[in-house]
Amino acid sequence: MLEAKHTEEYKQQLLADFNSRNNYDSGRFYLPIAKRLIEVANLDSVQKILDVATGTGIVALAAAEKAGAQSKIIGIDISTGMLSNAKQKLAVSGLQNVEFIEADAELIDFEQNSFDVILCSLAICYLTDIPTALHKWHRCLKPGGKLVFNAWAENAFTTSVLFREVAARYGVTVTNPNAPLGTPQKCQQLLLAAGFQNKNIIIQQEQFGWYFTPDVNSVQQIWEVNAKNVFGYQVQQLAPEKLQECFAEYIKEVQALPVTEQGAWCDASIFFVTAVKI
Repeated sequence: MLEAKHTEEYKQQLLADFNSRNNYDSGRFYLPIAKRLIEVANLDSVQKILDVATGTGIVALAAAEKAGAQSKIIGIDISTGMLSNAKQKLAVSGLQNVEFIEADAELIDFEQNSFDVILCSLAICYLTDIPTALHKWHRCLKPGGKLVFNAWAENAFTTSVLFREVAARYGVTVTNPNAPLGTPQKCQQLLLAAGFQNKNIIIQQEQFGWYFTPDVNSVQQIWEVNAKNVFGYQVQQLAPEKLQECFAEYIKEVQALPVTEQGAWCDASIFFVTAVKI
């Protein structure tokens, strides 16, 4: 959990990042992982659904189609830019059962026992207080309702692991966002603490990794993604010459990764987690 004085800076950087993402839906993971989350959630005959950190509405809109016209889906997100995209897609879709709300997912409160399902895709790692969020979601679920989210494994993204390691050599600490929920045991422990019961928790691990060619241009693009992210922009505090040294060392580290005929492997192991409230 971040201290209050750091939380505001963190969220401003988070907003700066996501408000500037004009091609979010074309990212490698967002659509396929959202589709998989909807499959895991099994939304037939669901009445009321909350999509936390809905972004461009990928999950919310897919949930609305899957659950049917009788359902009600509320998508919340802190980013004006992302929600603008979501609302444009909603208008084109013709769906009448989706509402998007601009709000901080950690501050907004809903009534107790008000949702049949709560969804959160590729966003829980951005929360500043995950235990409190899980407890709040448990409270908002109806008895028999379920929480379905995904979380990257602790050592997911080989290139991001290397980025944090290289940054540390230059005195820059970059938090691993996947650490809090990075193992099945950690997921289970936090869910138990939030009020869910062990027998009603299911954790499925899947792999969305890929091979890439670690040439200079590719590695530079990977560097830029990390250095812009809220979990990586900290390297910008380095003096220009030190930042350049850090960058050069990062390129060298990534290019030293084992390479097969298919390229260098970037692990992207993820957990799909379902927890039912009794």
